[in-house]
Amino acid sequence: MLARTDFLRIVAVAGAGLTLGLERLPAGAAPGAWDSLGWVRLDADGSATVMINKAEMGQGVTTSLPMLVAEELELPLDRMRFTLAPAAARWNPPGRDAMSTGGSQTIKQMAPVMRKAGATAKAMLITAAAKRWSVNPAACKARAGVVLGPSGRRAEYRDLLADASALPIPADVPLKTPDQFTLIGTRPRRLDVRPKTNGTAVFGLDFRVPGMKFASIEKPPEIGGTVTSFDPAAALRIPGVRAVFPVSSGVAVVADNTWAAFQGRRALNATFGHGPNADASSAAMSATMHELVQQPGAVVKSEGDARAALASGSVVRATYEVPYLAHAPMEPMNATAEVRADGVTVWAPTQVPTLSQALAAKIAGFPIDAVTVNSTLLGGGFGRRLSADYVGDAVEVAKAAKVPVKVVWTREDDIRHDPYRPGSVHALAATLNADGTIAAYAQTVALSSIAARGDVANLVNGVDPGVVRGTGDMAYAIPNMLVDFHHLDVKIPVGPWRAPYANGNYFPTESFIDELAHAAGKDPVAFRLAMLPAGSRARNVLAIAAQRAAWGSPTPPNRARGVALTVWDGTWMALVAEVSAPANGIEVHRMWAAVDCGLPVNLDGIETQVTSAILYGLSAAFTGKITFTNGAADQSNFDTYKILRMRDAPAFDVTIVASTAAPTGAGEIGTPPVAPAVANAYFALTGKRIRRLPLLENLA
Repeated sequence: MLARTDFLRIVAVAGAGLTLGLERLPAGAAPGAWDSLGWVRLDADGSATVMINKAEMGQGVTTSLPMLVAEELELPLDRMRFTLAPAAARWNPPGRDAMSTGGSQTIKQMAPVMRKAGATAKAMLITAAAKRWSVNPAACKARAGVVLGPSGRRAEYRDLLADASALPIPADVPLKTPDQFTLIGTRPRRLDVRPKTNGTAVFGLDFRVPGMKFASIEKPPEIGGTVTSFDPAAALRIPGVRAVFPVSSGVAVVADNTWAAFQGRRALNATFGHGPNADASSAAMSATMHELVQQPGAVVKSEGDARAALASGSVVRATYEVPYLAHAPMEPMNATAEVRADGVTVWAPTQVPTLSQALAAKIAGFPIDAVTVNSTLLGGGFGRRLSADYVGDAVEVAKAAKVPVKVVWTREDDIRHDPYRPGSVHALAATLNADGTIAAYAQTVALSSIAARGDVANLVNGVDPGVVRGTGDMAYAIPNMLVDFHHLDVKIPVGPWRAPYANGNYFPTESFIDELAHAAGKDPVAFRLAMLPAGSRARNVLAIAAQRAAWGSPTPPNRARGVALTVWDGTWMALVAEVSAPANGIEVHRMWAAVDCGLPVNLDGIETQVTSAILYGLSAAFTGKITFTNGAADQSNFDTYKILRMRDAPAFDVTIVASTAAPTGAGEIGTPPVAPAVANAYFALTGKRIRRLPLLENLA
C-alpha cells in the first residue's frame, strides 16, 4: 500500500500530454519540497507510456505492469508503451529504499501503484470531459481511450489532456472490482514480442555507444586468488588489442572487439597466487556440515517442545544434502560504462540499478547524483544479477581506459566466479502419533548463509532468518516443531538463486514428509491433506493438483507419481510428477501444477513463469552441481555444468487458482517443489529413497 505521505499528482508536460505519477515527500525535506515521480504519461497520439522500475528478464513485467494501468485507465493494451527507468530514488517501489527485482516482488509491490495511477488518470479525464459538457461526471464513463457522456457525447483522451492537467487531484479514486475486469486475468500478447523478434530489443550485450571499446578480464581460477604475473607485450601483439592493465579482479585487456579482447587475454600467459580459499574443497565443506547438523544450532523456529517429544517416542531420522549451484543465465555477465570528468554513465542488464549506481560511484569517485545507471533487457537473471560485480568491472576498466568500455565475461568466468546457491546438509527427525499424524518434527540445517555474505556479524543471534523458507514455513499443523541452523563459515561467495533457501530446503523437507507418510502407512496426498486446515489455500492447491493428476488412479506401466507442496512469500503451489526409471536414469513424463498467487494478473505470464521455474528446477535436480578443489570451481562451461535440454522437458498441466486475494509472485514458486516431487515419485516406483542431489548421481 502507499505510504501515508504519498499522493497522486498530474502535471502538464511540454507539448500536449500529461504525466500521472506519485508524489513523495523526501525524508527530512522542508515543507513544500516535493519530488515528482511520474509513472504514466499520456501522449497526444492517444497512447500511454508506463515507467517500468523493474528488470525485464523474460518474466514479462513490461506487459503485466502496463496491463494494470490499462485496466483502470480503460485504454487498449495495444496503445500502451513502456520505458525502463534509470536508477533514481524516485523510482523506488513504495516503502523500499532501492530499485531491485527479485523474490517475485514486482506485482506485489507495484500493482497498487499502477492501478491507482490508471484509475486517477481516468477519473480526471472524465471530470475534464464532464466539465466541458456541463454534466455530472457520474453520468460519464470511459471506454477504449474515449470518455462517453449523455446524449451521445464523446471525447478522446488526447483531446482532454490539457483540461485534465489543470484539475485538482482527487483525494481518492475507486478501483475496479474483479467482476469489472476486462484485462486482468486474461492472456494478452506481450508488448515486447515485436522488438524481441525483429531484433530491435536491446540487451546488455547489444548495447553500443560511439567510440566504445570492448574488454575481457583475466580472473584467477581460484575464488579470491591473485594474479602474480602476466605478459602485456604478448597480448598487445594481438591485432585490435589497445591496452592491458591490472584491475582489482584480474588483468583487463581492452580491444576493438570481443574476439580481440579474448585472444589478447589468452596471450597474457598469466600466473596466479592463492587467496583465502586455497584449502577450500567440497569434500571438506560437506564433512563439516555433516558434523554440524549432529548438534543443536541457533533456533530459527520453535513451537511446542519438539526435543521432549522426540525423546519420548520412536524416531524416524534422515539426513539430506544439496549441492552448490551456479545461476548460468544465457546472457553472460556484461556492462558498459563511460567515466567522464563530470560523471559516470552505465548501461547494464541488472536486477539492482541502485546497488550498481552506488558501486559505480564508489569506484569512480563521484557522488551518487553524478552517476546514471540505465537498465537494458536481461538475458536471464535468476538472482545472479542481484550482484553488481560485473558493473564494477566495467566502471573500473572504463575509468582507466578513459573511453567507454563494454566488459564481457566468458561463460567460464560466469560459472567460476558466481555468487553460488549454497550447498546444505539437513538432519531431520520426527515421531508419529498412533493415528499416523506427526507428533514432533525437527530439522537442523547447515549452510553458508546468504545473509552473512562472509561476515557472521550480519547474523541475528547466529540466525539467518531466510533459513525458515522451506523449513519452518510449512503449512502443516505440527504441534511440536523445531528448526535450527549452523552457519558454514567459508569464503566461497553465495547469493540469491531462484527462490532463495526454499530452492534447497524443500528437497529434504518435502521428501521427509513423504518418508513420514510411508512410515505411517498413509497415502502421501492424504497424509498431507490431514495436516492442512480446511479451506486453506495450501489445502486447495494440493487437492487441485492431485485431482488434475488423477492421483490414486492406476498409472501407465512402469510409472509412478510423487507430490510436493511449497510456499513462497504468499504464493502456494502443489506439484505432482509422473516418472519412469529407464536404466540408470529417471524420465519425467508429465507434471501437474496448481498455483495460487492471489489475484492473477496475466495468466499467460503466470503459466510461463511457473513452467520456466519448473524447468530450471528440473535442470538443477537432475544434474546441477558445483564442486570446489583448492578454492576453485571444478566446473566451467555447459560441458561440465550440465543443464536440461529441450528433449528432457516433460508435458505440463498448470492450473492457476482464481482468487481475489492481494496478488503475489509466480517466478520463484515453481522451482522448490521439483526435486522432492520427482524423488518421491522415484521412491514410489522403485522403493529407493534419494537423499542427495543431483538425482542422477545416485543412479550410476
